[in-house]
Amino acid sequence: MPMDFRHHSAIVLFSASLFFTAAFSLGINYGQIANNLPHPEAAFANTGVEFIVGLGNEDLARMRDPKQAQAWVKTNVQRYLPATNITCIAVGNEVLTFNDSTLSSNLLPAMESVHSALVSLNLDKQVTVTTAHNLGILEANPKQVSLDFVLFESGSGTVDPASGLHYDNMFYAQVDAAHSAVEKLGYKNVCLQISETGWPSKGDADEFGATPENARKYNGNLMKLIAEKKGTPMRPNSDLNIYVFALFNENEKPGPTSERNFGLFKPDGTPVYNLGFNTTGLIGTNTSSSAGSSGGTTSSGSSPAGTGTSSNGYLSITADDAVSILFQFLAYFFNLLSAMNDALFAR
Repeated sequence: MPMDFRHHSAIVLFSASLFFTAAFSLGINYGQIANNLPHPEAAFANTGVEFIVGLGNEDLARMRDPKQAQAWVKTNVQRYLPATNITCIAVGNEVLTFNDSTLSSNLLPAMESVHSALVSLNLDKQVTVTTAHNLGILEANPKQVSLDFVLFESGSGTVDPASGLHYDNMFYAQVDAAHSAVEKLGYKNVCLQISETGWPSKGDADEFGATPENARKYNGNLMKLIAEKKGTPMRPNSDLNIYVFALFNENEKPGPTSERNFGLFKPDGTPVYNLGFNTTGLIGTNTSSSAGSSGGTTSSGSSPAGTGTSSNGYLSITADDAVSILFQFLAYFFNLLSAMNDALFAR
């Protein structure tokens, strides 16, 4: 079945391994390209939930200026610390995918300026700097990849002829392809994190695989896989941190229908589809005295996520212990969301 693997290809973050201890964690991308979602920076203050803040591609050129970079860090990172646990800045999003020489040439200087700003503000030990790359370059032969292999449901799997390693899903094959490429460049001590992976529940007529059933299989099986706390065939003892794309459907996201339907949940907190996990008794049962404080949101201009364009991405929310903590987080979030709904939709 021909498929556009861009819909579920992994987006990777590369960081020096010394910044991370061995761990397996599952996170969710908090998409901001919508007009019916609350800003997360107030809702998650004083919760301990970790955030990766995205700096948009449209800001890379001006981030070359150290003064501009420091101003951005002060506005979008420092002002929310320590109440909001920001641990990383993802500078640019899939920059090398666009084949734009100007954009690409701005990436490294922008990252250096942002890091220098963190150093000058004594935040570099708490907040790291990275960028995200799209593995869509591996989509050239979709007809030769079985749907079951992609959905973690392949019985036999496949053996990589170069390494002899056996893979029973495409996700691990993609991750190890990135590991192999980085090692061949001479960088063996690099930690790879998956900043986006997911599956749309709805698509256009030619997006054959975008269905609720396939989305349920992909995301549900992915969460089960991470709960096993096993590494990839190439790096079985290494940590693997994954961010599911995405928490909510984003109703203003441009592009095909699938782009607006990656969410696990609708803005009102109801699931888009059943993931196969029992969430009854979690959602809506955890009361919190801090819920009332979430009603005070900032303007979009001061949101760490930026202005909500297609290039400035998302805020990623991480959680330990994979599936169980994921649903504890969702339960907590929906209590906050419920408290915010009246104010949000009254505007």
